[in-house]
Amino acid sequence: MSIASYLESSERVLAAARGHPGTLRADEAVDLIVDALAAGKPLLVCGNGGSAADAMHITGELVGRFLKERRALNCICLSSNPAVLTAWANDYAFETVFSRQVEAYGVAGGVLLGISTSGNSKNVVQAFKTARAIGLSTVALTGEGGGALATAADVLIDAPSRSTPFIQQVHICLYHYICQKVEERLAR
Repeated sequence: MSIASYLESSERVLAAARGHPGTLRADEAVDLIVDALAAGKPLLVCGNGGSAADAMHITGELVGRFLKERRALNCICLSSNPAVLTAWANDYAFETVFSRQVEAYGVAGGVLLGISTSGNSKNVVQAFKTARAIGLSTVALTGEGGGALATAADVLIDAPSRSTPFIQQVHICLYHYICQKVEERLAR
């Protein structure tokens, strides 16, 4: 495959995302996040592998800044503390590394944003169950169909692809959009 054909494939997936019902729910996620942050509640973000990197990226944009000078926003990446992740996974189970942190940092009225290209990451699904029990709203960024997170999430934002790299490319666009809208509304 040439770079031109790869980019054409990327363009097709991004074009499909423009009218995809799942991606059009991004504004619902923005509303939940803005309401939580405006009320002093946290936004928790988690994912594995590339999605962990995306979780850190989102947190960096919201704690730091995206496009506007503004106050820091209460956003915590559950994938970014290796001591917590490795201690809990070693002593208990990797499937609960995020749910344990939701117990620690989650507050009713907050939001958990989970990223999983398959929608079936056990530790993300478990975190959603814990979040729901505590009273957090849940937003899932997934691939097409949403997997197990489709029924666990209050807002499912699924990219119209089953290819992990293409799903991640759509996710970057979606979470940059979410960061921009959250920042615009909270920087007023």
